[in-house]
Amino acid sequence: MKTYVLRRILISIPLLIAISFITFSALQLAPGTILDTIRFNPQVSEETVEKLERQYKLDKHWLVQYLYWLKGIAKLDLGYSIRNERPVSQIILSRALNTLLLSVVSMFFIWLIAIPSGIYTAVHQYSFGDKVFSVVSYIGLSLPGFFFALLLLFFADMWGIFPKGQLFSGEYASIGFFGKFWHITKHLLVPVIVISTGSMAVLQRIMRGNMLEVLRTQYLVTARAKGLPEKRVIYGHALRNAVNPMITIFGYQLSGLLSGAALIEMICSYPGLGYTMLDAVRAQDTHLVMGAMLISGVLLVAGNLVADILLVIVDPRIRVH
Repeated sequence: MKTYVLRRILISIPLLIAISFITFSALQLAPGTILDTIRFNPQVSEETVEKLERQYKLDKHWLVQYLYWLKGIAKLDLGYSIRNERPVSQIILSRALNTLLLSVVSMFFIWLIAIPSGIYTAVHQYSFGDKVFSVVSYIGLSLPGFFFALLLLFFADMWGIFPKGQLFSGEYASIGFFGKFWHITKHLLVPVIVISTGSMAVLQRIMRGNMLEVLRTQYLVTARAKGLPEKRVIYGHALRNAVNPMITIFGYQLSGLLSGAALIEMICSYPGLGYTMLDAVRAQDTHLVMGAMLISGVLLVAGNLVADILLVIVDPRIRVH
């Protein structure tokens, strides 16, 4: 297992370099540079702009700029954001923690509800409960996330049930631990509901389909014929085989922890990484975009690796070399 993990990590290095090269190349397709917004500012002299160009190698060919960026990455330096006048690592850390909190809470509720409901609807196929879950999941699948977010924000404004946008308000610093916990929970409520609804519906349908397929296999029919208890047939045999594809999906969801909620963050005015990255692309803030891309790529590789390891643990038939 250690050899397998080490080999996967080594293979991921050229993959991340290739992704970074493609991203850096795509950023060069837009005309101009980030300094164009400064160049036309009458309060900034041309000498200052030229100094910044030399300092951040913007006066050189983009391939040379990319090599300098790689050199910085080798030293664990993500670069400097000229637009925000801060190191990229500080910007990403301050915003990524908020996005990570939102994504992890959403994933927790998605999996907590989707897996048990998928098992229930498969075991009780065509029952009233199955039909209710089917209707709810179809609504979740067909409801656009941005529209659902706007709808919830409308009711939030009309009824004043929960706050709109942000994560902290003025009273946060003056309340106790449990007060802070409830304060953050209220601010997370709208984006978590919106993010969880669609994903929950998808995973519930997938889990139901997997369970139905496994429950019809010959070896489970034989197990029932031998007199095994139904709970053991379902949870001891069927579930272990039906859950394998879900583990792969879980690995891919890990890779989207910092980017999967970008649209909802912008609609809900949530202080996450999504809007920061959109603003960076618009401003051609290359170092900030590349830093976010690199972290997303690392999460993608790590998510797939975690999924593979979990598959080995869950299914003893899978072997790694």
